[in-house]
Amino acid sequence: MLYSQTDPATKRAQFRERLASGELLRVPGAFNPLSARLIQDKGFDGVYISGAVISADLGLPDIGLTTLTEVAGRSQQISRMTDLPSLVDADTGFGEPMNVARTVQTLEDAGVSGLHIEDQVNPKRCGHLDGKAVVDTDTALKRIRSAADARRDPNLLIMARTDIRAVDGLDAAMDRAKQLVDAGADAIFPEAMKDLSEFEAMRTAVDVPILANMTEFGKSELFTTTQLSNIGVNIVIYPVTLLRSAMGAAERTLDAINADGTQQSVVGEMQTRARLYELLDYEGYNAFDSSVFNFTLDSHH
Repeated sequence: MLYSQTDPATKRAQFRERLASGELLRVPGAFNPLSARLIQDKGFDGVYISGAVISADLGLPDIGLTTLTEVAGRSQQISRMTDLPSLVDADTGFGEPMNVARTVQTLEDAGVSGLHIEDQVNPKRCGHLDGKAVVDTDTALKRIRSAADARRDPNLLIMARTDIRAVDGLDAAMDRAKQLVDAGADAIFPEAMKDLSEFEAMRTAVDVPILANMTEFGKSELFTTTQLSNIGVNIVIYPVTLLRSAMGAAERTLDAINADGTQQSVVGEMQTRARLYELLDYEGYNAFDSSVFNFTLDSHH
């Protein structure tokens, strides 16, 4: 009821333990707190908070237009509704190294378990678009050093995302990943890998956990959890999958109303009222209500 019963420090410690196990953690992207509840209910391992989703939710393209305040606000809303660890897309850290430090502490206060900082030039582009530019090695490493130095909870996961594969090729991505780990990155997010062998090469290049981004309509094939697990990937994210699914369903419903004058034909595809109430734990709120307001009026007064 209300919020998660697991505090942020415990979630971070548990996230570290799960990552250390070497198993593949499945982390779908939540587009709001209710979808985070659903992700937990369906037995997934974590919740991803995508910058692309936050941008889209605000009606904006994913080109670095969102602010730290907006990302932190949504991160807090989502993190507090689930017992699962949350991993948030912190873009380029919202500015220079000192801004990166502030970003880390603000997101830490929002209750996330981890965040990733990328090496794109600011303002960034969606990782699966062409025409990206990356910063020089020195700038990329300063971002990660400042992020690692700024955290107060040592269990907060600082992940480094590198987009250099699309610019300078796989060897450059492997080299940069190693340097980012040396600078303090706890994990590596190699963006827009071409095929499974490239993920495997990145896995071999570093000793820390690596993440695979299985976003639809992108540069990577949609590999299965078995394929990714077999080559030693530690986290797989599905960043925009639920938002795309929800918006696809919303379009079909609006089309049905336009065509038929009623939503009747698509009611069978909707989440029922009972299921929604179950996810929201209406029963828990009712029990709380009755225990608080459990009194009778004395008719003599």
